[in-house]
Amino acid sequence: MSYLPTLKQLQYLTALHQHGHFGRSAEAMCVTQSTLSAGLRELEALLGAVLVERTQRVVRFTPLGERIVAKAYVVLREADELAAMASGSGKPLSGDVRLGVIPTIAPFLLPLLLPELRTSFPELKLYLREDLTGSACEALIRGQLDCLLLALPFPCGDVMVAPIFRDPFHLAFHPADFDGAAPFVLPEAIDDSRLLVLEDGHCLRGHALEACGRPELRTDTAHVGTSLHTLVQMVANRLGMTLLPEMAVMAGILAGTPVQARPVVGRHASREIALAWRKSSPRAAEFTLLAEAFEESWRMQLQLNSQREGDEF
Repeated sequence: MSYLPTLKQLQYLTALHQHGHFGRSAEAMCVTQSTLSAGLRELEALLGAVLVERTQRVVRFTPLGERIVAKAYVVLREADELAAMASGSGKPLSGDVRLGVIPTIAPFLLPLLLPELRTSFPELKLYLREDLTGSACEALIRGQLDCLLLALPFPCGDVMVAPIFRDPFHLAFHPADFDGAAPFVLPEAIDDSRLLVLEDGHCLRGHALEACGRPELRTDTAHVGTSLHTLVQMVANRLGMTLLPEMAVMAGILAGTPVQARPVVGRHASREIALAWRKSSPRAAEFTLLAEAFEESWRMQLQLNSQREGDEF
């Protein structure tokens, strides 16, 4: 009689792969370190192979361990989707949904969308995880996320994508450094030698350089920021200019600063906000509905913003 690994053992293995530390892995699994270690030893005994090299300072997976943990992610993802098939047979957009969001979207869009979503789908429980696009896409493929709110274009693997809306770019500048009399800015008017962008890892960095018509541009560390809020402060202190997504401008990121913003008009002067999920997900219909709910909420926000601007005028 052959014995198969348990899902719990595979969860211990993937937790150790993610955290690279027995203590942090045990904490993430809500078990003691000895319980996690014992579970992994039982898995190794069952398979008759060493999966993890253990030293005092380093946890290193063996080549076989790397192949097995990759398969473990697939097995756990399939198990999650098996459970999702049953939960999805009830009301649409009810129960738990693990939603990933990238940092250049989360603080600006979620406060606008979530209240309306709670009203429309009171039985939906959203668990949010903010991460850079590359890491979030990996988590989605591995099954650690159910869906992902991201900005396109970005290669996210074998996923389905539902476009939600276009998010135009605005040039943010200090009035003393740029003539902002015109109602819009052409890409060729942007001085790329003073362009401030996000550090590597943020997809907005590539989108911004593409908007300027300079996707090949390499910036030095003096022209790199860790977040959009940091970039705004750099612009306020006359260190350069930057490109901001419209949702950030609408959310008031320039409030309390002398920085002004004008829309950029150009072929690539926007990014596409979209919801992505695995092609194999049994909840595809629900996620399509979620994308439609986000789109409707955003349309309502644009209308409210237009009314406010009309009232101020």
